[in-house]
Amino acid sequence: MAKRIGVLTGGGDVPGLNVVIKTLTARMEDAGWEVVGLKRGWAALLHAGPGSPFPGSDWTLRLTRQNTRTIDRTGGTMLHSSRTNPMAVAPGEIPPHLKGQGMPLEDGKVDLTEVAIRTVETLGLDVLVAIGGDDTLSFARRLDEEGLPVIGIPKTMDNDVFGTDYCIGFSTAVSRSVNMITDLRSPAGSHERFLVVELFGRNCGETSLMVSLLCAADRALISEVPFDPDRVAELILRDKRDNPSNYALITVSEGARIEGGEVIESGEPDAYGHKKLGGIGMWLSEFLKKKTREGTVYQSLAYLMRSGPADSLDKLVAINFARIAADQVVRGETGRLVAVDKGLYTTREISIVGAGVRKVNVERYYDAEAYRPKLGSVIGHPLFLE
Repeated sequence: MAKRIGVLTGGGDVPGLNVVIKTLTARMEDAGWEVVGLKRGWAALLHAGPGSPFPGSDWTLRLTRQNTRTIDRTGGTMLHSSRTNPMAVAPGEIPPHLKGQGMPLEDGKVDLTEVAIRTVETLGLDVLVAIGGDDTLSFARRLDEEGLPVIGIPKTMDNDVFGTDYCIGFSTAVSRSVNMITDLRSPAGSHERFLVVELFGRNCGETSLMVSLLCAADRALISEVPFDPDRVAELILRDKRDNPSNYALITVSEGARIEGGEVIESGEPDAYGHKKLGGIGMWLSEFLKKKTREGTVYQSLAYLMRSGPADSLDKLVAINFARIAADQVVRGETGRLVAVDKGLYTTREISIVGAGVRKVNVERYYDAEAYRPKLGSVIGHPLFLE
């Protein structure tokens, strides 16, 4: 009887996910394995198990070379996604057939890890491959601790998964942002205004830093360094006046905050305790208007950064991450996180996820006084910096 491997995508979608799914499916099919796609991330393990009233096709999909043949041409994930966290499920989100099951937690939520494990066993999955960011991979780590064979593949446009220099989706997000900012220079320059661009990135400022470097922004605000808005206004006004076209550009990480202030968040926390970030760019735009009496063009790139098909680099990394994951599975070497370390493909113990927080190396790569990238010699530095 053929062995079965399950694959899922969790959290926010990024370009390159379908490339991983296609490559992994072909590789495992060649090795004689059946590939089962789990729909909507970890939610599948709460809906496709024993006693479920849902048809199996609602939550699982047999993957083959034929039905994954063209998926790499599009962005997003054919398996869909969710932010379901089986370790902490709110009462209102527990499937009806699971009422009364699981371990109650102090905050009123329920830990349904045991249910997820039973579903893996019911589906006959010998190995599980989870493609996701910190949150998704944190449950993969939990399953590894419980003795289930798992492999983690890091993806997030924020590039903030601890244990790897690179996550699928980062290059495309940066490329998209640079191209859109280049276009946004037209109205900013035509109307002689400040251009304030807010970028996704959560609490890691790498997207703002890298984008600002590549599009030659005048200033860049990152999550790791609180900023003085009066100082920013002074600097950006000088930049505008020094520019023959009489405009200036500043990028802002969504997790940036003013000195002594808090990160701007809204809405209810998701299953992993995160509220929706964003709004600091709009706040800064309005502040600059009042402070300098100059006009502004404000744009939050948001989901545009993670839309559409992957660029060449993300396709390459996605293919190679999938091949490495497949090789690990065939060799029986699970409990691993596929990673890039100092520019080299490798794997790490999946327990490294959550063991630290990936942040911009401010001392090496950021001028906290001038609010802009700082680069000296990069000989011997990692390809994607740190």
